[in-house]
Amino acid sequence: MGKLTVTKTPISGLYVVETDAFLDHRGAFARWFCESEMQEIIGNRHIKNVNFSRTVKKGSIRGMHFQKPPYAEMKMVRCIRGRILDVVVDIRKDSPTYLQHYAVELSAKNMKLFVIPEGFAHGFQSLEDNSEIMYLVTEFYSPEAEAGLRFSDPTLAINWPLEITDTSAKDAAHPLVTDGFEPLDVSAYQEQE
Repeated sequence: MGKLTVTKTPISGLYVVETDAFLDHRGAFARWFCESEMQEIIGNRHIKNVNFSRTVKKGSIRGMHFQKPPYAEMKMVRCIRGRILDVVVDIRKDSPTYLQHYAVELSAKNMKLFVIPEGFAHGFQSLEDNSEIMYLVTEFYSPEAEAGLRFSDPTLAINWPLEITDTSAKDAAHPLVTDGFEPLDVSAYQEQE
């Protein structure tokens, strides 16, 4: 079976994992997740949900979503069809990279896994029609803890590569950072590592 190669990003706690796929005339086989190879990253967290998302129209944006403590969650995102630009914003209290963002292209072809710890707002833009993602989540969904930041917030200065063709009314109405946003205290989660 192929090995997982873990690469640190310039933002602490954020990783990109590449899969060494087995290819032959039938297609490909790759490990999606390996708890033992990723133990250093996930610590004593456990996968509680596996979510699926399909975005029909190229240029559509979903995000920037997060859950507040005590329901903050680590996400591990992989594109299984098409291509997306996956973007996160550091919203951790006292982080030296607070409000900085990081983006990575995920595709069915490159099979990269984006590991996003607690304390990040997450969103993506579909770069192809009918792009699909699956992601592992370390916390159950909690409606009362659900929150977001506006994907078009000038303070975040995210440079979306395509013209924005669609988003939800809910995502378009998320507050701006200047509306009194308070960073998340996720120190309890960092102790799990």
